[in-house]
Amino acid sequence: MSIALLFIVPFLGTVLGSAAVAVLRGEIGEKTGKAITGFAGGVMIAASVWSLLLPAIEDSSYYTAAFGFLCGIVFLLILDTIVPHIHVTAEKAEGKASGLSKSMLLMLAVTLHNIPEGMAVGAAAAASGESIGYSSALALSIGIALQNFPEGLIVALPLYKAGKSRGRAFLEGTVSGIVEPVGAIAAFAFVSMLSSLLPFLLAFAAGAMFYVVVEELIPEASEGDHSNVGTVGAALGFALMMLLDGIFG
Repeated sequence: MSIALLFIVPFLGTVLGSAAVAVLRGEIGEKTGKAITGFAGGVMIAASVWSLLLPAIEDSSYYTAAFGFLCGIVFLLILDTIVPHIHVTAEKAEGKASGLSKSMLLMLAVTLHNIPEGMAVGAAAAASGESIGYSSALALSIGIALQNFPEGLIVALPLYKAGKSRGRAFLEGTVSGIVEPVGAIAAFAFVSMLSSLLPFLLAFAAGAMFYVVVEELIPEASEGDHSNVGTVGAALGFALMMLLDGIFG
């Protein structure tokens, strides 16, 4: 049950964020959106360092960690090129051409974003009895859940504004987060079978998350006016994740 909790907590963040569509009526303001995006980026950078890269280095070497990190970057680069999606502030879709609606493309973007987070939780869960301890793995899950809350809302609210019922918007927002526990379970099972690859997978997940931050979150948080709001959000997210790791670790 303790391991299952690590998988469930981040998904609950998405569920609760999607459920907020039941009470919110207006759109998310520009400043709020930038703060949320920056916060998510800060959490993910801190998690990549303290919860993934440092344990990978301690368990193996800088070479293994660097190789795993770069493989994670390449993996997300390939997915980003193949999967059709659109970022919140973008007007043009990325990935392969498709006839999907903008709301569906947005949901795919968040789903793509969630893949490395799920891998990170699964790798941390597998390392919870070895490299980093259960409490540190739980800190990672809580940190990701905190930044998943606004992500769920970012998917659900535009769907509602586009004419879908609140229930339907909530459901589709929730579905966008299912990839996280699925990815976490897959990563956990993979490492359990090949425990010698744990340091590599920890670094791999860190690289995948870093790609998302640099390719998606930083541009969204800094584009246009009020980029300082995104910077402050990133600093707060980084500091919070660092404190969570220190408190639980």
